[in-house]
Amino acid sequence: MQPVTVLVLAPLPATDAGPLERGLDTARMDLAERHRAGFLAAGALEVIVWREPPDDTPFGARLHRLTSELRPAGLVVLGAGAMPMATLADRRAFVTTAAGTTPAALANQRYSADAIALACAGSVLAGLPDLRSDNALPRWLAEVAGVPVTDLARRRRLAMDVDSPLDLLLLDRTRSAAIVTLPSAADSAPARSRLAALRAIAGDPSAEVLVAGRTSASDLRWLERATRSRTRALVEERGLRTASAGAQLGRPNRRPPRSVLGTVLDADGPGSLGSHAAALSDGALIDTRVLLAHRLGPDERAWPSAEDRYASDLLLPDRIRDPWLRTLTASAVDAAVPIQLGGHALVGPGVRLALRPQRSGHG
Repeated sequence: MQPVTVLVLAPLPATDAGPLERGLDTARMDLAERHRAGFLAAGALEVIVWREPPDDTPFGARLHRLTSELRPAGLVVLGAGAMPMATLADRRAFVTTAAGTTPAALANQRYSADAIALACAGSVLAGLPDLRSDNALPRWLAEVAGVPVTDLARRRRLAMDVDSPLDLLLLDRTRSAAIVTLPSAADSAPARSRLAALRAIAGDPSAEVLVAGRTSASDLRWLERATRSRTRALVEERGLRTASAGAQLGRPNRRPPRSVLGTVLDADGPGSLGSHAAALSDGALIDTRVLLAHRLGPDERAWPSAEDRYASDLLLPDRIRDPWLRTLTASAVDAAVPIQLGGHALVGPGVRLALRPQRSGHG
């Protein structure tokens, strides 16, 4: 068995970061400390929380530099916000894989990884290209480096990742995450109110809930089993973040991101979101990152600022500078049915936290 280094990546907020960004960073650092203690208890030799100012350095280039400096035998790399619901047994699975003596990898989910364990990391990562994000690393390991990759996709809770203050509100409904830092009561009140209304609708057999964006078959099965309402699903742009890996492997996507709902908004304007959602459902959960990718492309640097996106997730249109996103968010707030906006977690692994009745709010 080889010694294992755990690398928790926690980029510093930008110097001009807004209050929602800084609050999210504080929460992620709470989670990073929990990862530090948890992975040491799981048998890791050392856990390093790595903080650097944000820049345009690709994930692959950053990881290649860090592994060259740290020279780990076995490596677990994850973001500070990854796997907030992980248990000691989950972390031991990652450490055990990384401690192996032949190349092998384990991801929390193969096609959109937030946490990866890798045995013989130094030799395997020597040829790592400049992948844009960690989500694409398992695909490169399997398809280029020839490393066997397994995942823990059946442990759906491990797919949860803290990408927005809204995700903290979702996690606040489960004691297994033990979230310490939350948005202020004033900032979180609109989203909490919408989520409560959506839970009530999900319990009504005469109602219909719209879920639009990067939801999965397993999440739709959960909705069928655990909610009493009907579900209308628009499943769009799954694998959005890993599309760049295909291009770097010589197999680019055949088309740019496209969304049915985004096409409707192209024709009718972002202010029509509320009326369209009301025509289709009694309440909706909508992944706005798919709409932004449809409109502006997959590169987040071309999107409205993180502070704007977080304000949209919390349904605070007056805090949003970007006109298109402000209009979209205001339409959701003013709609005749409750609409919650968010990112992947809202319609993916977090949909269970969003719509699960309170009495079952354990991890």
